[in-house]
Amino acid sequence: ADRRSTRPSTHTTMGEYEPRGITVRDVPPAEFIATYAAHLKNSDKFELPKWADIVKTGTNKELAPYDQDWYYTRAAAIARKIYLQPGLGVGALKRKFGGSKNRGTRTFTFGNAAGGIIRNILQQLEEIKVVEKSGKSGRVISRVGQVDLDRIAGQVAQGGGDAESDADSDSDSDGSDEE
Repeated sequence: ADRRSTRPSTHTTMGEYEPRGITVRDVPPAEFIATYAAHLKNSDKFELPKWADIVKTGTNKELAPYDQDWYYTRAAAIARKIYLQPGLGVGALKRKFGGSKNRGTRTFTFGNAAGGIIRNILQQLEEIKVVEKSGKSGRVISRVGQVDLDRIAGQVAQGGGDAESDADSDSDSDGSDEE
């Protein structure tokens, strides 16, 4: 009596493979963050604060970021972190985005990221319904936010990436046809 023959098969073979949806876990972090940051920048719902060009990102930094779009990049990274680890709050995100602090001739110690920036980003992500407050503590990704982030991840997986890079490649191909 072979027990395997009486049970229905629960696993699929290569011929029966059904592709599931692409999630944020399935794509490289740097590509996803860059694509989602471009999406947030093009969205009229997510606004850059007035103080974004003069503020430091943490106690361990000496200067403000050089990148003009750093705020959108940080927002995309925060959304990804909350997607992967639900329940993170401002304090946990301050530790995750912190780094070593240069104290001159003394040894390096850990410096937290700026909590006001993280709090402001979380509030804006709540307004556009990407994250919501958890019952206990911290934030979790909302249904709308999960669909949105998975859609962006699908674009990254297909190689779509930024809409700007697609527009640049189209204009380059149009120029070569004229010659």
